[in-house]
Amino acid sequence: MNWSGILLGAATLLIIGLGFVWVIRGERYLGLLWWPYVLGAGLLLALLACFVQEEWLSALLGVFGASLAWGSTELRDQAVRAELGWFPFRAEKILPPGAEIIRRWRAPRL
Repeated sequence: MNWSGILLGAATLLIIGLGFVWVIRGERYLGLLWWPYVLGAGLLLALLACFVQEEWLSALLGVFGASLAWGSTELRDQAVRAELGWFPFRAEKILPPGAEIIRRWRAPRL
């Protein structure tokens, strides 16, 4: 019996499920302005998945990278949800390096 498909599906479900949690927590403590770093990390992991020979690790890196890339687009919507009072709002955020430059950019949307 081959359990790899079920295990990969369960791992994917866990990674995506944790993506919801880190978007909520990440926006609360770090803020929206971290989206370029999250997007860059996601794209880098997805690119790295192309060069990994082990199929399991390649698949997990690709799923994790795609989840991070998706999460970077959700940070903007999560900031709006927090301002509306749907989620706890924290005014003091940890600013990323280059925050003044990033403020001029439009955050991506899906």
